Amino acid sequence: MNLQDRTLLASGFHAPEPGVVEVLEDALIAIDDAGTIVSVMKKGDVGYDAAYEKARSKQRLSTLPSGSWLLPGMVDLHIHAPQYPQLGNALDVPLEVWLERYTFPLEARYQDAAFAKRAYSVLVDDLIANGTTTALYFATIHDEATRLLADICLEKGQRALIGKVVMDNPDQCPDYYRDASTDAALSQTRAFIDYVRAHPDNGDGRVQPVVTPRFIPSCTDEALEGLGAIAKDCGCHVQTHCSESDWEHGYVLARHGVTDTASLDRFGLLGRRSVLAHSNFLTREDMETVKVRQAAVAHCPLSNAYFANAVFPLRAALEKGLHVGLGTDISGGPSASLFENCRAAVMASRMLESGVDPALPAEQRGAGGNARIDFRDAFYLATAGGGVALDLPVGLFAPGYRFDAIAIDTNAADGTIRLWDELDSGDHILQKIINTASRANIADVWIDAKTVA
Repeated sequence: MNLQDRTLLASGFHAPEPGVVEVLEDALIAIDDAGTIVSVMKKGDVGYDAAYEKARSKQRLSTLPSGSWLLPGMVDLHIHAPQYPQLGNALDVPLEVWLERYTFPLEARYQDAAFAKRAYSVLVDDLIANGTTTALYFATIHDEATRLLADICLEKGQRALIGKVVMDNPDQCPDYYRDASTDAALSQTRAFIDYVRAHPDNGDGRVQPVVTPRFIPSCTDEALEGLGAIAKDCGCHVQTHCSESDWEHGYVLARHGVTDTASLDRFGLLGRRSVLAHSNFLTREDMETVKVRQAAVAHCPLSNAYFANAVFPLRAALEKGLHVGLGTDISGGPSASLFENCRAAVMASRMLESGVDPALPAEQRGAGGNARIDFRDAFYLATAGGGVALDLPVGLFAPGYRFDAIAIDTNAADGTIRLWDELDSGDHILQKIINTASRANIADVWIDAKTVA
């Protein structure tokens, strides 16, 4: 059911800040014809009964079925769109080997537009079906394939931010998969920005272009400087990898004499709309710089388990006030589900706090302090936290926000959620959803109040 210019009666949950879940029981959510939330009223609020009767009498009232719970749509801050065909494979080698042996050869295939269209169509369909309503995508170096990804997101209704990847450094990029030149990389970046902004089906800006240096090793200094200038000129989002692994972090220190964060800042690539994937090795000074620049971190707990060589200090970042959201890092992370990454984020934080070496005394085993998060924090990261990171009005049920949402059917025949009336209520239900929901439990997905799955 499409919900533009309607009022939805539903129970659900959202997280306005880390660690805080608000239960919306029998809420009335009024939505305008553009898909923007006009008002949210709870039972007992002044005017609730009148609003209900008005919507019902005008036949503009929709009701979520019993056993279904409304959640904000999920926001995925880090996806390598071309890597979807190898999801679940090639996870047995270090990052630098993974790139050279598996990933660069796969991404090079996107020179074939037919292959790109087939792979990207499957990816976008699967992400929407998994509840991902907003996606931040790395594409490839290929202009036509990157434009195709934008076309597909527009066709299927997904809110997307897409970047043509820049890789012009001959010392770190293979001959068969590299920008023809620095000038070509920069001119194609500008051309893609113009393409997205002038797209006839993108009048509402639901798809946005992103300045995308893959990471510092793949780019020359000239490219990084040029991309910083483009980002300033166009006001676009910026995405890149930052201090992901021992190898990548060490490479930048050796080449530039400073950390990734400091180097990106020097090139003008760190700002309010910058998203730094991974960031596992941020120093205290780095965290302060990220905070001052109001940039964001895409925390990728599943991928980090395979490639990071460390656990991102998520609790410390949140307590410092950094903007943080979640990323699947397809295909470095072997799942397209942000629910699975919520679980992984909680698990990684518990291991960071308690430690993993049983040969050490308990008091020496962990990182020290309170490093853990719980399901409330993870839910925030996957929804409102992602919206804050992208500086977009998504991830909350509040006036002025876009109605991007998913309906979780806890009674789905093939679902994996089991509720007990005498045991489960309030945010205990949300905890079970976060910990046990599967694709089969996602009954409806809306973006701008339009049904997309």
